[in-house]
Amino acid sequence: MKRIALYLMTNLAVLVILSLVMNLLGVGRYLHANGLDMQQLLIFSAVIGFAGSAISLLISKWMAKTSTGARVIDPQAPGSQTEAWLVDTVHQLADRAGIGHPEVAIYDGAPNAFATGAFKNDSLVAVSTGLLQSMNEEEITAVLGHEVAHIDNGDMVTLTLIQGVVNTFVIFLARVVGYLVDSVVFRNNQRGIGAGYYLTVIVCEILFGILASMIVAWFSRQREFRADAGSAQLLGSGQPMVRALARLGGLDAGDLPKTFEAAGINSGRTLGALFASHPPIEDRIQALQSTRTA
Repeated sequence: MKRIALYLMTNLAVLVILSLVMNLLGVGRYLHANGLDMQQLLIFSAVIGFAGSAISLLISKWMAKTSTGARVIDPQAPGSQTEAWLVDTVHQLADRAGIGHPEVAIYDGAPNAFATGAFKNDSLVAVSTGLLQSMNEEEITAVLGHEVAHIDNGDMVTLTLIQGVVNTFVIFLARVVGYLVDSVVFRNNQRGIGAGYYLTVIVCEILFGILASMIVAWFSRQREFRADAGSAQLLGSGQPMVRALARLGGLDAGDLPKTFEAAGINSGRTLGALFASHPPIEDRIQALQSTRTA
């Protein structure tokens, strides 16, 4: 519940603040008595669409720590031998990938892990207690390699840009359709806009948002294959990742907050394949094995 509340509050705050600022600057005035100003609407949509996703990326580390209760390990004073090994392993993998050392954190939960952060040299890798208790060191290292590969590939930034593009089109198209429906269906020829506009915009943003989620999810699934391959490259073999995925396939992967679940490791058990941020584990294992035999 806390994670959902944080997510909703962040997005609502971004929307309200940006709308107020843009209206004060006159950028958000895309509705006129004689119709829509398409140029102003496109600018408004792009600013809201990209700024929302960019701000979410910039605060992603804070959101991750807050919503999962993750505890960052002090590299200079780890609390246990396991924590010392975890930090050392992540740092070694980061050195192989040629990126800065990420913060390493542990959180209580079912088997899972995730990476987040706006910059390659200022990122976070977090693993759950369930993952540490359920896997051996080789399998954990493979999962950590997967997360480091996400950082090295710049996946968080890439998804942010994609999300910004689809957000822009969702906001833009919803308002164009809303204006047309208000003018044609509700026959509102008076100065300004009527209730039909606002109702249509809300409905269209939901529908277009669902379609946009499919696009973002497709890109997310492709990058999971890349991160798996990246883990294999960092470890010099794909077999540790294969074994880790196989073990995860028999476990109930822990849920991650919506804001960064696409950067985690899970089994791909979602409501539908089109909305899944991760491919099925069987497909990921097959891809690793095909690369090894190619």
